Amino acid sequence: MKSSLKERFGPRVQVKAIDRVPSGSPARLSVAISSPNPNTPGAAIALAKRHMPMGQAHRLMTRLVQGEPDLVTEVPMVENIVHLIAELAGCGIEALIAEPPATLDVRAVREKSGLSQEQFALAYGLDVATVRNWEQGRTSPDLTARNYLTMIAADPAGMRHRRLESVRKFSRSNYLSPAAE
Repeated sequence: MKSSLKERFGPRVQVKAIDRVPSGSPARLSVAISSPNPNTPGAAIALAKRHMPMGQAHRLMTRLVQGEPDLVTEVPMVENIVHLIAELAGCGIEALIAEPPATLDVRAVREKSGLSQEQFALAYGLDVATVRNWEQGRTSPDLTARNYLTMIAADPAGMRHRRLESVRKFSRSNYLSPAAE
């Protein structure tokens, strides 16, 4: 499956006028090939209908066909995420929502880890007041924090380990000067 779209479908795939969806919201999707013979031109058209430029949709499909893993893309105007995912599935492309939930139960994430608020904040590099505010509903985690909390929820011990390893590597390479060693 390492061939390019040109090799598989000829030098040009004729695309007639595309009826674009009139309204919708942006969505981030993780995409992968789920069929031995995906209809990549059909998938590109499905994305172009949602206001993704055809060249960008073509490049995405080319990267998929070439076997690039873990591709995430932003589709500019999705009228119904379920319909888009089904349309892509019909083309042999698996699509999953690649965004954290809009709301997150921070207390449940912390309790799953088995840590107190203070321990949780220390273990994951967060401010304890921020964790308290999230849990008490005074503030909500932003997109970056929701992504981080979603990863913690999926693998608390693994995320704690990866965070500490990253901090150690960064500290050794950026804070220690040769004279301090």
